[in-house]
Amino acid sequence: MLKLYDTTLRDGTQAEDISFSVEDKVRIAHRLDDLGIHYIEGGWPGSNPRDIEFFKEMKRQRLSNSQLVSFGSTRRAGVKAKDDPNIKALLSSGTPAVTVFGKAWKMHVSKALRVSFEENLDMIHDTISYLKKRAGGVFFDAEHFFDGYKEDPEYAVKTLLAAQDAGADYIVLCDTNGGTLPFEAAAMVRDVKRTVRADIGMHAHNDSETAVANTLIAVNEGAVMVQGTINGFGERCGNANLCSIIPALKLKMGIDCITDERLAKLRDTAGFVYELANLPHQKHQPYVGESAFAHKAGIHVSAVLKSPLTYEHIRPELVGNRQRVLVSDLSGRSNILFKAQEYGLDLESGSRMVQEVLSELKALEHRGFQYEGAEASFELLIQKALKKKERYFRLLGFRVIDEKRKEDEAPHAEATIKLEVNGVVEHTAAEGNGPVNALDAALRKALERFYPSIKEVRLLDFKVRVLAGMQGTAAKVRVLVESGDNSEKWGTVGVSDNVIEASWQALVDSLEYKLFKDSKARPKRRAKRH
Repeated sequence: MLKLYDTTLRDGTQAEDISFSVEDKVRIAHRLDDLGIHYIEGGWPGSNPRDIEFFKEMKRQRLSNSQLVSFGSTRRAGVKAKDDPNIKALLSSGTPAVTVFGKAWKMHVSKALRVSFEENLDMIHDTISYLKKRAGGVFFDAEHFFDGYKEDPEYAVKTLLAAQDAGADYIVLCDTNGGTLPFEAAAMVRDVKRTVRADIGMHAHNDSETAVANTLIAVNEGAVMVQGTINGFGERCGNANLCSIIPALKLKMGIDCITDERLAKLRDTAGFVYELANLPHQKHQPYVGESAFAHKAGIHVSAVLKSPLTYEHIRPELVGNRQRVLVSDLSGRSNILFKAQEYGLDLESGSRMVQEVLSELKALEHRGFQYEGAEASFELLIQKALKKKERYFRLLGFRVIDEKRKEDEAPHAEATIKLEVNGVVEHTAAEGNGPVNALDAALRKALERFYPSIKEVRLLDFKVRVLAGMQGTAAKVRVLVESGDNSEKWGTVGVSDNVIEASWQALVDSLEYKLFKDSKARPKRRAKRH
C-alpha cells in the first residue's frame, strides 16, 4: 500500500513567513493524524530547542493513525554513528521511525561535505546500519538525487545501494533543487527500479512548478511512498503539495491511500494549517481552494446546472469543498437563478424579476461594484429587488473629522453619526485610528442599543482598490469588507469617488446582513414572481 509522508512540520517550516510554535506543531500533528497520513515528520531533534521540546511533548500525545518520524543527517565524517551527537538525538526523540538524508550528488560530496566518494558511501551505510538495529523504521532521503544522477548516474545509484545494503526500509529520491522535469523524473525512477530492490519514495520541490507532477509520475513508475507538505509549504517555492497529490492518487489513479471519509476532511485540514501559519488561504489552490469549483461565465453556469461534470473534474464534496457560482457583469440568467436557489428563493428562468436583477447587476458593475467577493451585498440586492429587504435603520447624517495637530504626531479621527431606528433618533460619536475606523465604531455604537448582536460582528479584512488610477486622487475606489461572527463569514462592497462613502456602503451592508441573517427573514421557499 502506498504511504503518505508529511513533512509540513519540518520542511514546511523552512518557508519564508512561516513559524510554528510547539503548540502549533502538536495541533497540526493531530490534524494530520485525523486525516490519515501514515508518517508525520516532526522535525530535526538535534538542530534546535523547539524541535527538542516538540518531540518531548509528543511522547505524552497519542496518535491513532500516524507514526511520528524524526529527521536528521547521516553521521559526520570521521565519527562513528554510535558517537555522533545528532544520531543520538534522533534515537532519543523516541519516534517509531527515523529519516536520515545523505548526499547523492558528487558535487555536494566534494564541495559541501569535502570527503571522498567512498567515505560518503560509508557514512550512509554506517548510519543506517546503526539505526536499523535501534529504531522501528529507517528511511533514507537521497538528497539531490536527480541532479546527482544527471552528473554521474552510476555514483548516484551507488548511494541508494549503500542504503539498501544497510537495511533502509524506504529509499526516497529527492529533487532537492526542484529543477527536474516530469519526463526526466520518469526515466530516472524507471532506471532506479531496475536496480534497487528496496521500496522507493519520492520527495519533490516545486522550483519548476513540477513537484506534484513529478510525484505522481514517480508513483506511476513504482514509487510506494510520497513525501510532501500541506498547501505545498516549503523552502523557496515550496514542496510537493499533498492537498493536490492525495486526491489525484485516490480519485484519478485509483490508489486507496486514505478513506473517503478522511479525504472529505482535506479542505478543512488545508485551512487549519493556513490559519496556524497566519497566512491568507490561497483561493485558487486546486481541489481545496475557494475558487477551485467557482463558476463565473454564464455559459459555464448554465452547463453546470445541467451536469456538474461539464466544468468540474471531480465532485467538490469529495475533498470537503463546494460548488460556487459567482455573479458579475459576465453573468447570465443561470447565475442569478443559481444564487437565488442558494438563498432559498424560487424564481423562474423567464421571470421579469430575474431580468431586473440581472440588469441592475450589470449596471452596478459598470459603476465599479464587484460581487464576486461580496456575496452578502448581492443577497441584499436580491432581497431589495423582491421588496423583501427590511429597513433596520435610516441615516440622518454623519460627519468625520480627521485632524493632525502637529507634524510629528499621528492624526486624530472622530466620527459623529445620527440614525433613526424604529422612530427613535440616536446621535452619538466615536474615535478611531482613522476616519473609517471611527465611522465604523460610531455606527456600531449607535446600533448596539437596538441590536445587541452587532457586538458579535468582527471586521476580518478591509481592502481598498483604486478603479481608475489615471484620475489620481479623484479616482473612484472600491472597498471590499470581509466580516464574520461566531458562525459565518461574509463579504460586502461599496463604490464611490469618496473612500469614506465607499467604506460606509460596505460597512452598512455588513451590519445589515448580520441583522438580516439573525432575523431568519429568509424563508425556505417563496412564491414565484413573474
